Amino acid sequence: MLTPQSRGALSEIVLEAMRTGETDHLTHAPQPDNEEDAQLALWALYEQHYRGFDDVAGEMEWNPRLISVRQDLETSFEQVLRARVPELPSPEDFAEKFFAFVSDHDGPSVATYVQRTATEDQVRELLRHRSIYHLKESDHTTWVIPRLSDRVKAAVMELQFDEYGDGDPNRLHAHLFTLGLRDSGLDPTYGAYIDEAPLEVLEENNAMSLFGLNRRLRGASLGFLAAFEATSSIPSRRMAAGLERLGFPASMVGYYTEHVEADAVHEQLAVRTICGALLEEEPELHDDVYFGAWTSLDLEDRYAARMLEQWAA
Repeated sequence: MLTPQSRGALSEIVLEAMRTGETDHLTHAPQPDNEEDAQLALWALYEQHYRGFDDVAGEMEWNPRLISVRQDLETSFEQVLRARVPELPSPEDFAEKFFAFVSDHDGPSVATYVQRTATEDQVRELLRHRSIYHLKESDHTTWVIPRLSDRVKAAVMELQFDEYGDGDPNRLHAHLFTLGLRDSGLDPTYGAYIDEAPLEVLEENNAMSLFGLNRRLRGASLGFLAAFEATSSIPSRRMAAGLERLGFPASMVGYYTEHVEADAVHEQLAVRTICGALLEEEPELHDDVYFGAWTSLDLEDRYAARMLEQWAA
């Protein structure tokens, strides 16, 4: 993957510094022109910790000036995310309150629209956006594993083993999405569609990386995971139905049917066994678990609202 197109003064200077290795001038980096400029720059800096870029040298991953820019951007981003969080439930009876917190959340649904109404072109656009995450699915959670106790670590590994295909590379969820893209006539190359990813997709991906890369935010990372798993089984069923309605290939439908049963199991594991055990050991992480959960729900709402409005227009 090559570095993406810039979206403003900050991302332009950051991407150029990454490509050339010349970073001295980053001590006086400009303020972002807009939110897309900031989020793209942050996404590119985070991406160095995933697969990186073909036009950026590997040693740039830990360049101190780039890391300093990343820290400034993620500090501002975290403040924005925390400001969006509503009043949270009390710590008692965590699992029951968490499931109620998630189920009581009623946001716009892209999956319902796909099931009933979406056109083939709209679904193709959706799949291109989703590829930014699904081609590295679950990797952000893997970063958290060394930061956990043995009990919580084992539970996360149980879930991740399933996400990674039970040891079979052909069953890896990211690989299944790759096959679905290819058979749908879309580009399955990692990061192929980053230049058309809207702000909400960048924010969603950056939030996962923010939580996964910062040990102090391990509670938020696992809360994000729990909310994601608790809200994906029914939408996956709706997505599969919509894809079948439109005649998408079996491999693309199969990616979503794979998640119907898997995520129904994963939600119990993520909420009760992973987050529940974490909070028994570290009750002070209660608010961060909900911070991550709310961020998962809210960012998906923001993406859905944008796309539904755009498609209606």
